[in-house]
Amino acid sequence: MRVATTQDLPRIVEIYNSTISSRTATADTVPVSIESKVAWFNAHNPATRPLLVKERNSTLIGWLSFENFYGRPAYSHTAEISIYIDEKFRGMGLGKEMLQYAIELAPSLNLKNLLGFVFRHNQASIALLSNFGFEQWGLLPNIATMDGESYALCIYGLSLSDT
Repeated sequence: MRVATTQDLPRIVEIYNSTISSRTATADTVPVSIESKVAWFNAHNPATRPLLVKERNSTLIGWLSFENFYGRPAYSHTAEISIYIDEKFRGMGLGKEMLQYAIELAPSLNLKNLLGFVFRHNQASIALLSNFGFEQWGLLPNIATMDGESYALCIYGLSLSDT
């Protein structure tokens, strides 16, 4: 794992866009552009809210981001994490490896809580989070509509003081 550079942004967007059609990993319904993600990319601070990439044989195969939760100072010790993996490398244990890395890194980022926002029908991501001790802290029923269907969003949380 290493900190992402601007040269990584096209590949980060490519991996993200590859998940849209499944309707399991993001509420975006159409591919996003590189340009539309520049501000998001720049909002990541390597010292506090890094955007990290995973490489194999010099090829970027996944990424992990830490993002502020709710943007208020009282929540500064909580971050949302997101993990996206190239479709050719899914199901190979990379999600576990990347989540373990995130949990181990979190204290050095001054984090006490990690959150994962997951669609209720995304059982693979729910299983991943649950295996690392995340628990469902919230449920937003029928909050998303994609292709005429309603979907619930689960909020999974991990208190790092409990790990």
